[in-house]
Amino acid sequence: MIAALTTGPDGWVVQLCQDDGVPAGPVLSGLHADQVSALEAADQPRWVWESASISYPPLLAAGITVERCHDLALTERILLGRAARFGEPVSAAAIVARADGSAVPAAPQAAGPGAEPTLFDADQSAAPAPTVDQLRVAYLNQRERVSTVAASPVGEDIDIDPGALRLLIAAESASALVAAEMGRTGIPWDADIHRQVLAESLGPQPRSGQPPAVLAELADQAQQAFGFPVNLDSTTELRDAFRRAGFDLETTRSWVLRDLDHPAVPAVLAYKELSRLHTANGWSWLAQWVRDGRFRAEYVPGGVVSGRWATRGGGALQIPKVVRRAVVPVPGYRLVVADAAQLEPRVLIALSGDPRLAELAEADDLYTALAGVGFAGQRSSAKLAMLGAMYGATSGGAGQLLATLRMHFPVAMGFVEHAARRGEQGKQVASVLGRAAPRPGPDWWDTVQAGAQPEASAAAERRARQTARSWGRFTRNFVIQASAADWTAVWLSCVRRDLRRQVPAAELVFFQHDELMVHVPDAAADQVARLISAAADEACRLVFAAAPRRCRVPVRPVIVTSYAAAK
Repeated sequence: MIAALTTGPDGWVVQLCQDDGVPAGPVLSGLHADQVSALEAADQPRWVWESASISYPPLLAAGITVERCHDLALTERILLGRAARFGEPVSAAAIVARADGSAVPAAPQAAGPGAEPTLFDADQSAAPAPTVDQLRVAYLNQRERVSTVAASPVGEDIDIDPGALRLLIAAESASALVAAEMGRTGIPWDADIHRQVLAESLGPQPRSGQPPAVLAELADQAQQAFGFPVNLDSTTELRDAFRRAGFDLETTRSWVLRDLDHPAVPAVLAYKELSRLHTANGWSWLAQWVRDGRFRAEYVPGGVVSGRWATRGGGALQIPKVVRRAVVPVPGYRLVVADAAQLEPRVLIALSGDPRLAELAEADDLYTALAGVGFAGQRSSAKLAMLGAMYGATSGGAGQLLATLRMHFPVAMGFVEHAARRGEQGKQVASVLGRAAPRPGPDWWDTVQAGAQPEASAAAERRARQTARSWGRFTRNFVIQASAADWTAVWLSCVRRDLRRQVPAAELVFFQHDELMVHVPDAAADQVARLISAAADEACRLVFAAAPRRCRVPVRPVIVTSYAAAK
């Protein structure tokens, strides 16, 4: 049973349908919360709506949670991506219009004209409110497109079938439910502890418009070391100051400054770190974002093209370690925090089928196991090499270590290099469940083709190679990062399902990339930790069922009384 849901002038509007979309009765309009709740309890339908981010919060505010849904907007982004049509409108009206060949209504776009998506671009398109008939027709259209999807190769050995794509869509829709629920529930947050952290790090709360005392003191120390006034908040002034001291810098990032022998460096580095704290999570942030003991953010599942989440406001995906002391459970509760150990390298093992690397993956710490194979036991070198292989690093320390990986693990290296070559040729790659990467835009093609002409200058040829390789680095990482996002979406969906059925008092309160946090009654903490680990195993079985190698992803649930104690 499916149930198309939208809003009308005097309440919710619902159309119950059979799974094939055939209406199972008349349109129900003017429904109130108790009536919608009764439909959920009686039939547990798959709710079909344009976007959970719009439709679900009002239900949550009325005390209604649902078991499952089909999010048309998230599904349409996935399907349009497979057709290399990123950025087109995803509203129900747009889906119906494309299906019948009529004019597609426009929707606001987050990116500027001609902008190309990257791994880290959020799509925040919106659409007018739909009718229940538009929802029903759009759902049927998507269902048909999924059932007839053509195989899409990932590397050499994995084809995407409709079952994998259906799993991705179901997990993405479930993730949208989690996001809305977490946004309403919020992360438990002790404002007094947060203020204590700020006082310890920055000094007393300053008057409006004034810098904290510690920042002012560090700025004064840096200026004394330079011997002249410098605005440490200005990248240009800071770079010029170091140039006057004899250091010709292209950037003033901290990792560059740490290598400089100059008396201003310690004060500048400390200022940079504490300034970020003041700006991102200072007193103004606390006043704006923490209410009634909870930090509530707006999460955006699939907010980037790789499938990773994004947020709108509050910086929920970047909680600094020093601030995590303020994330504490309410009395009688604990936090269960779990992350997936070395998720992306383990995804690479599953997708590539590299037998030698798969042997090392039996260890809980893959990097330590890898360190014993050609890296003289140096875990840091093994990690740097693996990250370089997945992110396309070819220079510096990572580039020098890649030769070792090629020698010992040619199958895995061949897989990522094949993905890179496809990108350099302007071809698409896809995740294990079928999430496709974008193709490069017209500017990319113009640059690459200009460098391939017989009369091209050396400079044009160089630009063409650099441009092609840059997109190759994107596709090299996309197959790994997007497949990891597939896995986490299924993992998160399984955790939500099991918590609802077995520990309904538990609250999923936080998720980022490969880590989640559950706020749980003391007595159920051990049970929740086991459920999280079991859900990870289930996600491996489901996501990598057709992969050359089964993927083992150890998760590390820890039961703590503060987020800061989790790592």
